[in-house]
Amino acid sequence: MEIEVPQDRPLDEVYPIIYIDAIHYSVRDDGVIKKLAAYVILGITVDGRKDVLTITVGANESSKYWLSVLNELKNRGVQDIMIVCADGLTDIKEAIGTAFPNTEYQRCIVHQVRNTLKYILDKDRKQFATDLKTIYHAATEEKAREALDKVNEKWTPKYPNAMKRWYDNWDAVSPIFKFSPTVRKVIYTTNAIESLNSTYRKLNRQRSVSPSDTALLKALYLATFEATKKWTQTIRNWGAVYGELCIMYRRAIA
Repeated sequence: MEIEVPQDRPLDEVYPIIYIDAIHYSVRDDGVIKKLAAYVILGITVDGRKDVLTITVGANESSKYWLSVLNELKNRGVQDIMIVCADGLTDIKEAIGTAFPNTEYQRCIVHQVRNTLKYILDKDRKQFATDLKTIYHAATEEKAREALDKVNEKWTPKYPNAMKRWYDNWDAVSPIFKFSPTVRKVIYTTNAIESLNSTYRKLNRQRSVSPSDTALLKALYLATFEATKKWTQTIRNWGAVYGELCIMYRRAIA
């Protein structure tokens, strides 16, 4: 079966939103098993369709690395990205500012919540998760900050450092609050890339150790090919979402 390698094909000029995520795999290298990350970039096109733009394996995160990845997107035709949604990948914010200075970096809320809850005892996790919702469901950034302070005050005696990342990363968490609930759902639920990741995670269950990084990359391409065959629908309410993004970021509606 011939697979179109994402790194080789031309890309659209504009992607309103791209998601960047990492999944870790065990790979054999000269007889030694090591952990490597597969970085997946998923774009949402101007007509609201999902598109895997690139997959890379094994590179170390750094501003230089992320700048090379983003420059590759530019070299393949991308001129504008409105929002990059990603977890706390090392130095990615600086690289975005260099490659696409008019692009906003949004810290992935799903990952932010998960990274907080993984340090919480099981018996407290449900209530803690409910309290976190008061932050990212707040009507405005001001209300969100008030909610953050309340959650922090409530849980700090038991979990002193649980909310530290929210304060440290607030500049990258807060962009979401200027949008309507319709747009927020597209940004923070990350359903688009989560469903794709579930396909990629099956590779870990099928084979605990890949024989090489090349074999892993080929397996990821095959999984992508199978997953994207099911992508027949546009993002829900995309017309309203795209219109709001164009107004917010002062872009012409294509």
